[in-house]
Amino acid sequence: MALALASASAWSQQAVQTAPAQQSPVETNAADDGVVVLEKMVVTAQKREQQVQEVPIAITAFSGEFLDKLGIDGFERLGGYVPGLQTQVQSPNNPGFVIRGITSDSGDATVEPRVSVFQDGVSISRSRGAVVEMFDLERVEVLRGPQGTLFGRGAQTGAVHLIQNKARDATEGAFRAGFGNLGSTYFSGHVNAPLVDGTLFGRLAVFHEQRDGSVDNLAGGDLNGRDTQAVRASFHLNVGEASGIDLILNHQKDTPPGTAFRSNVIPTRAGTRDVFPDTPADLNRGEELGLDRTVNGATLLGDFWLSDSWTLSTITGWREFDSHEEFDADGSQLYLLEFAEIAKGRQTSQEVRFNYDGGGAFRGFFGGSWFDESGSQRVPFSTDERSLYALLSPTLSAATGGLLPVVSPLNPDATPNTSLSLINVHPVLQQLLGLPPFLPLKARHSEEYANFSDVSAYELFADGTWSLTDRFDLTLGVRYTHEEVESGYEALSHGTPSVLGLFLPTPANPSFPNALFAPTPGRVTGDGDFDSVVGRAVASHRFSDDINAYASVSRGRRPDVVQVDADGAQTIDEEIVWSYEIGLKGAANEGRFVYDLAAYYYDYSNFQTQVQNPTPPPFFIAANGGKAHASGVEVSLMNQFSDSLSGFFNYSWIDAGFNAFDDDGNHQALAGNRFRLTPENTVAVGLDWSVPFGNGRQFFLRPSYTWRSQVYFEDDNQPGIEQDAYGLLNLNTGIAFGNGWDVQVYAHNLTDEEYLVDAGNTGQLFGIPTYVPGTPRLYGIRFGYRFK
Repeated sequence: MALALASASAWSQQAVQTAPAQQSPVETNAADDGVVVLEKMVVTAQKREQQVQEVPIAITAFSGEFLDKLGIDGFERLGGYVPGLQTQVQSPNNPGFVIRGITSDSGDATVEPRVSVFQDGVSISRSRGAVVEMFDLERVEVLRGPQGTLFGRGAQTGAVHLIQNKARDATEGAFRAGFGNLGSTYFSGHVNAPLVDGTLFGRLAVFHEQRDGSVDNLAGGDLNGRDTQAVRASFHLNVGEASGIDLILNHQKDTPPGTAFRSNVIPTRAGTRDVFPDTPADLNRGEELGLDRTVNGATLLGDFWLSDSWTLSTITGWREFDSHEEFDADGSQLYLLEFAEIAKGRQTSQEVRFNYDGGGAFRGFFGGSWFDESGSQRVPFSTDERSLYALLSPTLSAATGGLLPVVSPLNPDATPNTSLSLINVHPVLQQLLGLPPFLPLKARHSEEYANFSDVSAYELFADGTWSLTDRFDLTLGVRYTHEEVESGYEALSHGTPSVLGLFLPTPANPSFPNALFAPTPGRVTGDGDFDSVVGRAVASHRFSDDINAYASVSRGRRPDVVQVDADGAQTIDEEIVWSYEIGLKGAANEGRFVYDLAAYYYDYSNFQTQVQNPTPPPFFIAANGGKAHASGVEVSLMNQFSDSLSGFFNYSWIDAGFNAFDDDGNHQALAGNRFRLTPENTVAVGLDWSVPFGNGRQFFLRPSYTWRSQVYFEDDNQPGIEQDAYGLLNLNTGIAFGNGWDVQVYAHNLTDEEYLVDAGNTGQLFGIPTYVPGTPRLYGIRFGYRFK
């Protein structure tokens, strides 16, 4: 077996290329016949085909075969294997991507993601539509550091690029099917065939995975499960001898059960406060909780030969997502903070790029792009005012000097206390506030708020590399962006106003004193036009055919935010980051050992962070967090010990947080705090051992282990809203029969480690933080077959 070189982070039995691989599964060193070496992966991170070790960027590339071998079948597992990348997936509708300390997880339609996710060059970065299934992939490329020059607006910290398998001139197919614990069923497969001889080819790929929830819900149903179906159709048309067009159509449907937001403050009806899956939750609405999400996309790729030196590349994209998620934000049996999120997004994009490579000292590209997007996020809210008053009554009573009654949210038998339907108003409050003697509390009260965004962006870009000597290259790139942004906000109060608004912080709109949320007179809007320039400069030097070094400086940017609430619109200035990085990539021991080392420093100004809104909704808003920094070291190692044993080791260290003082010398509110979701240390290690035993059959054993140190879930670094260090042990083992068939037995989180995916959330604003437990041990068996 040979390993595919992927930033010293992955292996494969064949090289991964844009065209079908032609190399033998095992490469040998010409100077020493029979020596097994690591094969080299071809990537397109710089918009041209290069071997990954030649790219002067911190990049990790995984082949589709590597993902299958280690059982990495989703974003939530991918993050554990890429140094500098963390992924958090509460549900397919609510992911978080973290690259080198910077988090992109807001569902607000007006906030641009920091970390970009791409499918074949088309941005799918909006968080409510970014989670797509990783099936029938050619490879995944994870680029760390500002990538605005190469990938455009919003990629200021990095990009995750999914390259899907395209239709090709071959008749072949494969499938994998299986089952596991928690009622899991799985199927993934594809078929590829010529449709018109030598001209038109087609490919169809499908995916299915269903798994019952790992957390039982006493109110009905279960939580933290999975139910996803996806299909992809792709077509390739040859246009002459050196040109071609690819059409890719994607559809995905997600209908998993609800997310287990669990309270450790309010007990279940069984009297427990344990947040981990071995005890049932008790969330209202039972089987009504959950997600219904549809994602559709169409991509048209064109590559056209213009001359021996020039080619033209075009990327046309259309995409939409529509999601409706119901969740219990208080994590308890009380009908207290009952929310839904209805998010929609539509986008179209076009990129045109002229590529030059005349075989001389210069190669590069220039072009332009257009991107148009409209999106919305609507958040309905409902509550039982009797339970909400009981929760808030100690605070309200203290604030009024004991003039309001204190009520327990629970009865002695641990059921919800809804006995208080009228508040007896003290005569002093009657006189001060002009209130009647009694205030009624409704069993159901509902309000909602929404945000909207329309963005048009126009970009011009150029990037070129000069080989100043046969060993020294200089790369310069620049991208200009013009954006036209319009944002909107509205809030609605359904039915009669809530009396609790009389005692909560003064709403933004004083003409509605009884609303929990301040209703707006229709939609409030704001707009702005913005221009920006980002760029990069990279110097790279080849010490030998096996050792490359680089140093780079780049300017990244997160776009300005036009933020609108009931008071009107305000603009949060663009976030700027200057990145400084050095790296060393190389091979040793006749190609059997490869390494990739990187060190970096980021300097942020106008750092955009999410803070608690003093007059919600929304509950969290974008704000200027001032100055911030990040520095770190990343190490990727891979070794082919023998023709039957190989392994990898990845490590990342990062120090990322808020500076003590801003640009004006003022002490910052978050001074010294670490970035949320950012472990200081992460480790991933794995082995691939195969033992042949006749007739082409092989036994294989592939253990891997991922570990990360403690993380905070919010930028305020509140104790208790955190996860201590933990590690996950995974295993894939089985037999390849040599006739196209194989069988795998897998286990994820083999030791059944208890850990948290998230903590705090909306409940924290009311003094009842919620906790989302991670996935417990999963195991099962899968059968695969490949034919040609």
